[in-house]
Amino acid sequence: MSSGTNKIVESIKSEAQEKADKIIQDAQAEIATINNDAEKTAEAEKNKILDNGKKQSDMKYQQIISEAKMNARRAELGAKEEVIEAAFAKATEDLKAKASSDDAEYSESLIKMIEEATEELGGGDLIVQVKESDVAKVEGHLKKLSADLATKTGVSTTLVLGEPIDAIGGAILKTRNGDIEVNNTIESRLDRFKGLLRSEVANVLFKN
Repeated sequence: MSSGTNKIVESIKSEAQEKADKIIQDAQAEIATINNDAEKTAEAEKNKILDNGKKQSDMKYQQIISEAKMNARRAELGAKEEVIEAAFAKATEDLKAKASSDDAEYSESLIKMIEEATEELGGGDLIVQVKESDVAKVEGHLKKLSADLATKTGVSTTLVLGEPIDAIGGAILKTRNGDIEVNNTIESRLDRFKGLLRSEVANVLFKN
């Protein structure tokens, strides 16, 4: 996993834990209520149908208990999903705040994202698109980046700024004719890593 991914995971872990504890506590209380209600309902149903035979009453009892367990499980899964989504929302807000500031770490990450996209495209004459407030952060680096990436890719490379984009941060790179594009914005990276991050967050928050 890249350092950028690790930072996102760490942000999610630290910011989500408090909310996780509260939601899981509420879910456990809801589960207990569901189970208690189910026990009472099942017992009442059992007594009501005793005249139809013990076997039938036991089957009905087990059916109600099974339904209660499924409802409890659904409540628990719903609470966990709420925690994970809240964690991603918080991480996105934190990244948005960082990308909207003069944070040096974000500026370095932005250059790195342009490098990664250029390498993925294999170099060449490429258009770099960033949000308007990021133009000043990258324009002074493009000449050196072009030379460095030409060496890395073995292909003559020229990076020029294109029209600004509407994004939290990061960059989109594409060939001059627009036929091939690599979306390396923060939103796109979050979407790509979301499956992996979802598993990691769930393991951290709900390992017990």
